Amino acid sequence: MVARREMARFWSLESLQIGTADGGIESSALADDNGSEEDYSYEELCRASPRYLQPGGEQLAINELISDGSMVHAEALWDHVTMDDQELAFKAGDVIQVLEASNKDWWWGRSEDKEAWFPASFVRLRVNQEELAENCGSLQDEEQNADPGKQRQKMAENMDQMRTNVIQEIMNTERIYIKHLKDICEGYIRQCRKHTGMFTAAQLVTIFGNIEDIYKFQRKFLKDLEKQYNKEEPHLSEIGSCFLQHQDGFAIYSEYCNNHPGACIELSNLMKQSKYRHFFEACRLLQQMIDIAIDGFLLTPVQKICKYPLQLAELLKYTTQEHSDYNDVKAAYEAMKNVACLINERKRRLESIDKIARWQVSIVSWEGQDILGRSSELIHSGELTRVSKQGKSQQRTFFLFDHQLVFCKKDLLRRDMLYYKGRIDMDEVEVLGVEDGRDKDFNVNVKNAFKTVNRTTEEVHLFCGKKPGDKKRWLEACANERRRVQEDEEMGMEISENQKKQAMQNARKSRHGKIKGVSYSGCPVPPPHQSLHPIHQRHITVPTSIPQQQVFALAEPKRKPSLFWHTFNKLTPFKK
Repeated sequence: MVARREMARFWSLESLQIGTADGGIESSALADDNGSEEDYSYEELCRASPRYLQPGGEQLAINELISDGSMVHAEALWDHVTMDDQELAFKAGDVIQVLEASNKDWWWGRSEDKEAWFPASFVRLRVNQEELAENCGSLQDEEQNADPGKQRQKMAENMDQMRTNVIQEIMNTERIYIKHLKDICEGYIRQCRKHTGMFTAAQLVTIFGNIEDIYKFQRKFLKDLEKQYNKEEPHLSEIGSCFLQHQDGFAIYSEYCNNHPGACIELSNLMKQSKYRHFFEACRLLQQMIDIAIDGFLLTPVQKICKYPLQLAELLKYTTQEHSDYNDVKAAYEAMKNVACLINERKRRLESIDKIARWQVSIVSWEGQDILGRSSELIHSGELTRVSKQGKSQQRTFFLFDHQLVFCKKDLLRRDMLYYKGRIDMDEVEVLGVEDGRDKDFNVNVKNAFKTVNRTTEEVHLFCGKKPGDKKRWLEACANERRRVQEDEEMGMEISENQKKQAMQNARKSRHGKIKGVSYSGCPVPPPHQSLHPIHQRHITVPTSIPQQQVFALAEPKRKPSLFWHTFNKLTPFKK
């Protein structure tokens, strides 16, 4: 603590105080478009908020509930699919029962009869789980003796209380979120701009993205929420219209989430130098921010945009159709779900390019443009027989990405090694199914076959599967590839050249063992915890890997993993 005070004093002498041209002290609050802001202190927010919303309170509240025998449930903000069988895989919106939360980064939970670790930052706790269980139990006990009229009144009161709980959670989390955004803008960005010798303008754009625009937008959004919030009777609040009024504005989160992986990488590089670690910690202390590292603060907008549809879904659940806010809440839920889905897809796609890059560097004798030059997602993969014009058959392994189909040859001795043999531009070809029998173009008998025909050159490629199901899956995959390409164009799904370049650089470095424990997402590896094992699972250790949003599975899910992909996994930087 003494060292931290000394470090803060050192940086304050280095002009971390906010000065103005006339020698005065600049106001700590950023004025909004109307020149004012309703400013909440963090202490006031904590007093007005449930304990589980306060720093450290979430873990305490969860563990107390669990120790009392209560069931605690959380909802997934986004996908978590992992290579590690000690980690719990789930999709956005899935419900996970939390069994232990003694570690702030990794919780132990159950989903679909499997118990394992999962990253705590990937989930949101349900608001009404405890009240729902108690109310359901009490209603069942009184069901036989209760008067029907009183029973309906009791249920209505319970619905009102549960709607109040959700409304208050939305309001409280929004106020705390605004405080975090303000701390980032005033505590970090403003100080960084003053130290031009440490940060370039380009670095600040990379690290913080458009978070200042998000801050301005969220303040306007909160003001409108406050106007619609009924303090006396929160369950009567009509906040659905606020989300509909601002739904277009939430699009700014796409840019931020798109930029976030690059921000993690830039921060990771800076944090290797002690002067940057000391600087950011001094900024945090001087701004009196809660004890969260800067990368944790920068993750909050990504988490927030994915929380909205979960909050609105729970609000809709406890809003009766007779309620004046019902239609707006329903429409707001659909609107925010679409926004979150797009951002979740961007996030998933960005993190998948790391695995695609590592796949490419594992291929022997790769030729031509990098796979990331045009593609960002694997659609389908498998073995097919490629038939030449001379009637010669070649067994090849094919990988269908968006925009291109890559085919490779397995090594005769080492079946875990692939040699690059070519690719087909899917934008230039038409995929056609071929009936069993003699093909007129190749003059050979074929079975379970399909072909690609180039629209410009009329070049034809003929492929045969081992089973009828293979042909069907490939035709469906090719149709799916065209549909995804069209959806990407409509959504504006693009990966920047800098992000592609960074992914390839990381893949080549990891291939030669130059980096360990860092993924393209830039998130730090959780440290190993030897003493944080659930009582009933002492032999399990907290995972030391980076949470992976998507496993780049280059084989169909139902197949047994081949020796090749077992060896390929050993070559990745995620080996434990």
